[in-house]
Amino acid sequence: MKCIELARTIVEEEGIMDNEQLQLLKEIMEISFVLVETNLYLDTHPSDERALRVHNRYSQEYKELMDLYQAKYGLLKYTGMSGCPWSYINSPWPWEIDYSLM
Repeated sequence: MKCIELARTIVEEEGIMDNEQLQLLKEIMEISFVLVETNLYLDTHPSDERALRVHNRYSQEYKELMDLYQAKYGLLKYTGMSGCPWSYINSPWPWEIDYSLM
């Protein structure tokens, strides 16, 4: 337990990611997984209205979380709109994120 607390402190002190940012990123990743799975299911069951409702609900939630993340922390994907200077490079790179803290 002490190691995890120490790692969180280091992450916060070095400014890589705070706990709120990590939690938001985790939620985005979870919803992204749901969207991939519902997409695959809908490819073979295109008339399943329930699955389509689930997919659409999570698509909306994904968009809202992405908007929130990007408003607070900057671009998460290179496909986003950026002001000058290019803000995509300010976010932690994937290898800088300690996913064990999630």
